[in-house]
Amino acid sequence: MGFFKNLFAKPMDTLGAPMAGKAVAISQVPDPTFAEGMLGNGIAIEPSEGKVFAPCDATVDMMFATGHAVSLIADFGAEILIHVGLETVSLEGKPFTVHVANGDKVKKGQLLMEADLEAIKAAGLPTITPVVICNTDDYPTFNTFVEKAVAPGDAVIELAK
Repeated sequence: MGFFKNLFAKPMDTLGAPMAGKAVAISQVPDPTFAEGMLGNGIAIEPSEGKVFAPCDATVDMMFATGHAVSLIADFGAEILIHVGLETVSLEGKPFTVHVANGDKVKKGQLLMEADLEAIKAAGLPTITPVVICNTDDYPTFNTFVEKAVAPGDAVIELAK
């Protein structure tokens, strides 16, 4: 039976961690917009460093002017939002350095932006970084890999249509 299950299994697409740190359940984000899945399902990273990398091959849909967040369209169709910290838009871009622009094609592991985590903390804001699939409903198979230390590129989400 296992042979047939594997033969007809839908291929899984994988997203890597965009940052080094600890992958945690999205429900642990202290913001109901993310924690309750209003923007979609996903994970969050408690970052140990501020470099943010592409979690898969994708196109930059929107690099926010303040550099605090980026939305990507994965080559396989997932709509991904990476939001560095909470309420960080209020910092008006000061702790962020952007390395890509709207419309850029990016490869998995390519540097998207950098965040000065100490400056974010000094402003009294959390650095937890939600990684959300905004079109979660398109993926009936959705697995997350959390409660573990991750390096950029380590698998954190698997999904299939």
